Amino acid sequence: MKKLLVLFTILLLLVPVYADDMDPCELDAPMEATELNFMGWAFPITEYFAAELEKCNEVDNLTVNIQLLDSASAEEQANLALAGGGDSPWAVLHTTPARMVALSGFDALIPLNDLVEQYREEYNLDDIPQPVWDAATIDGNIYGVPFMSNTMHLFYRTDLFEQHGLDVPTTYDEVMDACEVLKGEPSIDLPFTMNLHAGWAWEIEFMHFIRSFGGKFLDDETNMPTFNSDAGVAALSKMKEVVDACMGAEGLTYSIDDSEIGMETGTLAFVHIWASRAANMDDPEKSDYVGIIGFAGSPAPDPDSGILGGSAWIDAYSIAKRSGVDHDLVFRAIMETFDFDGQVGGAAHGAVVRTSVGEAGHGGRNLPAMGVSLGQGVGGSSLNPAAALVSTALGNWLPLVGTGDLTPEEALDNAAEEYIAEATAQGYIES
Repeated sequence: MKKLLVLFTILLLLVPVYADDMDPCELDAPMEATELNFMGWAFPITEYFAAELEKCNEVDNLTVNIQLLDSASAEEQANLALAGGGDSPWAVLHTTPARMVALSGFDALIPLNDLVEQYREEYNLDDIPQPVWDAATIDGNIYGVPFMSNTMHLFYRTDLFEQHGLDVPTTYDEVMDACEVLKGEPSIDLPFTMNLHAGWAWEIEFMHFIRSFGGKFLDDETNMPTFNSDAGVAALSKMKEVVDACMGAEGLTYSIDDSEIGMETGTLAFVHIWASRAANMDDPEKSDYVGIIGFAGSPAPDPDSGILGGSAWIDAYSIAKRSGVDHDLVFRAIMETFDFDGQVGGAAHGAVVRTSVGEAGHGGRNLPAMGVSLGQGVGGSSLNPAAALVSTALGNWLPLVGTGDLTPEEALDNAAEEYIAEATAQGYIES
């Protein structure tokens, strides 16, 4: 894991380029008219790569249709369409490791091992480090072509922090101290937000907090829940403290987009969100605070452990098994999207994965912050298939702590009960 985090740290690349006609899709035309449908979710780097894939509309006999939703809607639509084992309306799906676990569980994705080997030399696939491929691999099967890495870190208004004499927080205790000072600042709506607007968002932040406190979600041998341990209660209690000190009921409604916009418009003082949103902070068409937003590593939930509350993620393109589109054609379209020129352009918006792009000297303003979160954070999400059931159960119960309807102990015990029932029914826990 340390090797993977170091590689991810190196691979945050930002250059001011967008998709352009200098990087055409050079795919061979299919023999018959073919429609290639893509579904993903929208943020700066995914919008860029969707535009790159869309260039393959220039190829004779090929039509590329792009559908970008918010992440929750994309996940819901994919689950509804693919869970029953039917045909896929999409040939290409934007995925993460957790989505690969869920979709491969539906037998909805093809393993890419043979295609990766077949095209390794032609598309210089060794330029993507092996640990990055490993992050898209489940039980030896590669289920996605990685195109970016991501983590969370702090974004903060340097002008407000200087005005109030505040140091950038390195722990969540310090986050709460800063919130106490910034509550009196009349120019903002809220001092701080972290993404807790939905159940899945609570689960991700809870993963950060519990690992910092030395806990984990499941016992590796029995798949029994361990998230309702003392470490889990301490982690969730700390999250509730941050909510009460910094966010309140209004802050719990802030999506990732809302927090990003709050920084760009000056209605928030600092936030903990995805590193992939950093490029927009310096886009004058989107941000009123170009050059004023600073970046820092994630704070540590447990100040004694020093483990920061930022995780390591990859995003990838996966190929649907039952789309009716030739898998070889789909793979080559993906590789035309993620070639060297495409990755150079994508680096304007996030952390791309080709080593050669980094070696060419590209870098961005939030590179140091991203490196801190990746290098000192909690690592990647679990690829244990049972972990998907944990995510669902935690997502159902943790938000009730934020609203005050349940205590941390009650929420975690309820989630454990729900998880055990479902995991037993699905054979992950012996009955």
